[in-house]
Formats: sequence, C-alpha cells, structure tokens
Amino acid sequence: MTDAKLILILKCCISVGICLILLGIYFHNFSESIEAMGVTGIIISAMCVAFGMALSLPTKMYLTFILVKREAEKQE
Repeated sequence: MTDAKLILILKCCISVGICLILLGIYFHNFSESIEAMGVTGIIISAMCVAFGMALSLPTKMYLTFILVKREAEKQE
C-alpha cells in the first residue's frame, strides 16, 4: 500500500471518528427519542462518542508521524 492510500484511509478514519463524536453529542443533547430510552439511550450516545474517539485519536497520531517522516525525507 502506498503512502498516499494509507494517508487517505487514515483521513477517512479521522472523519468518521469526528462524525461519530458529533452524533453522540447530538444524541445526548438534542434527541428526544434517545432521552426517552433512559439508560439505554445514554449508553448509545456514550458508545458513539467512545467509538469516535477510538477511531480519531490513534489515527491522528499515526498520521502526524507519517507526515513528519515524509517532511524529513523531503528535506534530505
């Protein structure tokens, strides 16, 4: 897999993670149907945020590592 494809996949993972975080925040604050579910609704919104963070944070660190490595190779 080339670096360009890997970077594209990582950027997609970050985007999906951020969307899941925003969806969890929406569920928690603005969705009446999730509120009506009680504890189950809280778990659903918390899982959206948790999966979003799991997708976005590690990929962001790895993507930063790849971009710094690429910049160092260009300077040499």
